[in-house]
Amino acid sequence: MLLVLFSLLSFSGQSDAASSIYVTKGNTSSKVVALTFDDGSDGTNINKILAILSAHNVKATFFLTGSGAEKHPQAIKNIAAKGHQLGNHSYSHPDFRTISASQMKSQLDRTETIIKNLTGKSTKPIFRAPYGAVNPNVLAGVGAAGYGYTIQWNIDTIDWRGDSATTITNKVVNNIVPGSIVLMHTGAGAPGTPVALPNIITKLKAKGYSFVTVSQLLNLPSSPPASRGTTYTVKAGDTLYSIAQRFNTTVAKIAAANNIANVNLLRIGQVLKIPGTSTAPTPTPPPATSTTYTVKAGDTLYSIANRYNTTVAKIAAANNITNVNLLRIGQVLKIPGTTTTPPAATTVKYTVKAGDTLYSIAVRYNTTVAKIAAANNITNVNFLRIGQVLIIPR
Repeated sequence: MLLVLFSLLSFSGQSDAASSIYVTKGNTSSKVVALTFDDGSDGTNINKILAILSAHNVKATFFLTGSGAEKHPQAIKNIAAKGHQLGNHSYSHPDFRTISASQMKSQLDRTETIIKNLTGKSTKPIFRAPYGAVNPNVLAGVGAAGYGYTIQWNIDTIDWRGDSATTITNKVVNNIVPGSIVLMHTGAGAPGTPVALPNIITKLKAKGYSFVTVSQLLNLPSSPPASRGTTYTVKAGDTLYSIAQRFNTTVAKIAAANNIANVNLLRIGQVLKIPGTSTAPTPTPPPATSTTYTVKAGDTLYSIANRYNTTVAKIAAANNITNVNLLRIGQVLKIPGTTTTPPAATTVKYTVKAGDTLYSIAVRYNTTVAKIAAANNITNVNFLRIGQVLIIPR
């Protein structure tokens, strides 16, 4: 399974634990690239693009609008039938910065229903904002609607301007870097794209690149677990949101299954029923002790306090925080009552779970990717196997 590190551009001031993660590219030395296509109202070139991708044995990701799917349903079915990934691009392509959270959810839910009815496949958990227009409110609204990843790009072909195939090809090939996400369009306004696509693929392959979907790039599950009835034991640092993401379900469903009235309160050791799943993932070990902690997407003061076996009040006092519901991604917190010396053990073992990367594991254990790779004879740091047991040098 391909696991790569993805670069996140986080907006300061965003504290909602359900905020969507903003992704611009894969941060990896492996030569992989995700070709993505935004589909609007006409979808003129969809079948041409599909034929080219099939001829070159390339899988891509298509971000679909509900209104477009209603106008060319067979083309959408063809995309799914060819095994490409589907993402949500809204229903009517509004600027999400100008609409409310409830309107965002309506746009996303409406498109999800249309696509599921046509293909049997979900667009979750990836979303692409119309016009690429994103701010903290958009990330919060989209995340709350069940889309954990907002997918931007690092190469914009601007093909919708009607540029020539040569211009489009050069824009991609001359700017390619490992982990690139390339933006193209399917409509009649981008006639150069199906002409350029064979050359783009051929030239990138000649440079040693392989092609992946966005889910493969970010190591996201391809589909939710099929059966139901598993349980999960709450550990330090968990939130209902993080557990819901882990099992590809929703906070509301877990809360309903466990009669939880306050979704912000969990007890370490509490056993939760997880609806719509089969087996629980490998528990995540606690991070190494430290006097500081850098806030990540999905964190709350409550989850951080649990992680470090302290209290929200103590962390708030140590950092002069007046509103415990507001955190900034990237904010560095002093953690009272912890030590500066890591544990004495020289090695520990860790079992890889869905969503892990060597980088995230290295950060968790206060070590480096190189040290973990050396300790486990890993030659390609971008490839891990779920269930793989790693020795973690300290």
